[in-house]
Amino acid sequence: MKRFLICVALILAASSFTHASEEKYQFEDPAKRELFLELTQELRCPMCQNQNIADSDAMIANDLRRKVYQLLKQGKSREEVVVYMKSRYGDFVSYKPPVTPATLWLWLLPVIFVLGAVVFIVQSRKKAAVKADPEALAKAEVLLEKD
Repeated sequence: MKRFLICVALILAASSFTHASEEKYQFEDPAKRELFLELTQELRCPMCQNQNIADSDAMIANDLRRKVYQLLKQGKSREEVVVYMKSRYGDFVSYKPPVTPATLWLWLLPVIFVLGAVVFIVQSRKKAAVKADPEALAKAEVLLEKD
């Protein structure tokens, strides 16, 4: 029975720590809190690369969450926060990178590759059809002459 009570106490203690960390950033306006949660889900952790700053435990993710909180408390809009983060950490911090002349090739390269493969396959099939067996062609001509 003692072990059971100890386990229950540990589970309750752990859940209270989780709740405390979620309530670290207090907002008077529920819309600002919603915006904070959305932004921390949308912004990528520069260290973790495949995690957003809401889910990452990296120190830089903590710093970014704190900065988002500060900017929202100062009255900044969503766009202003994103622009600030991009100016500081680059376009990588956003899961939706812009299409620029520098990144355009990333968008076009797969399309060009697929089109090139299709052209190559079509051309090789045409060449294979033209390069028929000479004996087969001679037999076909003989058959045509008989009719």
